[in-house]
This record gives sequence, C-alpha cells and structure tokens, in this order.
Amino acid sequence: MAFGYQVLGFGSGVAAGAALDIEYLVVAGGGGGGGRYYAGGGGAGGYRTNYGGTKITLTSGEEYTITVGAGGAAGGAANEGTAAGMGTTGNNSSLAGSGITTITSSGGGGGATDGASAVATGKDGGSGGGGSDAYSAGSGGGGDGGAGNAGGYDPVEGYAGGKGYEGGNDGAGGGGGGASEVGAATSVAGRLVGAAGGDGVSNSITGSATTYAGGGAGGSWSSTTVTAGGAGGGGSGGANNVANGTDGTDALGGGGGGADGYNPAYSEGGDGGNGVIIIRIATAVYTGTKTGSPTVTTSGTDTILTYTGNGTYTA
Repeated sequence: MAFGYQVLGFGSGVAAGAALDIEYLVVAGGGGGGGRYYAGGGGAGGYRTNYGGTKITLTSGEEYTITVGAGGAAGGAANEGTAAGMGTTGNNSSLAGSGITTITSSGGGGGATDGASAVATGKDGGSGGGGSDAYSAGSGGGGDGGAGNAGGYDPVEGYAGGKGYEGGNDGAGGGGGGASEVGAATSVAGRLVGAAGGDGVSNSITGSATTYAGGGAGGSWSSTTVTAGGAGGGGSGGANNVANGTDGTDALGGGGGGADGYNPAYSEGGDGGNGVIIIRIATAVYTGTKTGSPTVTTSGTDTILTYTGNGTYTA
C-alpha cells in the first residue's frame, strides 16, 4: 500500500484542525506623565513575551484578535492638586482566540501631580507611575510611586514607579517604572532634579534587537536640568522654565515624562506611547490572512507580523 502526502504552498495554511506554534511580544500603552508641578513620569506599558521560550499553539482556520493599547494622556497643566492633573493610565494590549489563554499586558500607570497624598501617589499599572511631592507630608516627604505588574503575572510585566520628593518650596517627580527595573526616586534637597524612568527590555523577536517599555522621567524643579526617560521609549521629564515633558514612544509602550513648570508654558507632561503586538511564525505555515495592516517582515525561516493598531490573524 502506498502512502503519500500533500505539500501546501504559501498562503494555503495547514490542514483543518492542525496545530502550529508562534512566539509573541505583547506591550501595552504607556501611562501619561503628570502635569504642572513636581510631576511623576508615566509607567511603561506592561511587557509580556515568550520569545526564546515555550511557544504557544494556534489552530488552523481560527481567527485571532490583536488589540493594541493606546498610551494614556498627560495630566492637565492647569489642574495642580486635583485628579485631573495626574497622568492617565494606558490601555491594555491583548492577543486572544480559540484554543489559547488570552495574553494581556496591562497599561502603564499615570504619573502623579503636586498635591495631597491622593494625587501625589503614582497610579498602578503594568509598570507604575512615578510619585510627586506630597505637600501634606512636609519637607522631605513625597508621594509613592504606583505599583507595577498589575496583572499579577510570573514573570512580572513591569515594575513600580519611584517616589517623589517634597522640598518645602520646591520638589521633583519620581520616575515611572520600566519593564526591567523600578523607576528612580527623587531624594536630593534643594533645587531638585527629576528622577529617571526605569529601563525597558531588549527583545529580538523581529530579527534585530529593540528595547521596549521604558518609564517616563519625573519633572525637575531645576531651571535647566531635563532628565532622560528610561531606555525603551520613556519620555524625558520637563524642567521649570525650559521644557515640557515629552511623549513616550509609540510602538514601544514608553511612559510619558512628568512636568515641573512654575511657568505655565512649561507645565505639560507627555502622553504615553502606544503599545505593540508582534507575532513570529514559521513562513512554511504562514497563511497571509490578516486585517489591520501589520508590517510583515521575515527573519531566517520565520515571518514576523508587527501590529501597531488593532487587527486579526487567521492561522
């Protein structure tokens, strides 16, 4: 009795019900930096990946939904001491469909603003937002950074934000957390300098190394010092009379930089960067059936789909 087999060409998929394996990177939107005085940097979007580890199995013919989280908005520049002055938490990203456990990364926490402890504490998120000065705490006090790893994952999706600092008549913001480390805390008295955002993580799922999910830096009361955000798209902090906080980088999930502007012209934080979802699959079983206009590249024997907006992939 003869046995035979069929070789399937590009775009034809595999037999119905057959399994195939993928690697993924799912990064959520970064948190917005706080506005006005002594504001904390936004936390990076949550970072989750199985690249280089155990692959997950999709099912041929099934459609998988890709949801890319947008970054959070910066806190309002005119809203010192109110919740509206805090950065907004970023939106979650997720990869979902039949036969897999939904992979969700949590949006980065928004950065804090100057005020009582309720608004001087950074928001929780994939990585936490940085704290501000808490004027109710007295000189030397400061608001805590928000907690990271909001999804409770192992390994963690991100780290906490750093603590802000109250210096009496001045202060500075803590850095937003990043995917690889806690945001720095501000603890130097005098004309204070904002703390650095936590660094992100380098990943080569696309075939070249890119660092994702860096935290935004805190704002500086210093009139000249601008603090850089964490590696992986974190926005730089603002500085009094010099600069606003800058936005986190889109497609990296960076947190926005916090503001510190006595001059209203320099009292705006930065928005969080949008997230990204990347799927890596063997070219031999890549179907080409997709929506949402992902960028399609190849590396070795694999095809890589990079989604910077919502879409689908049919296995």
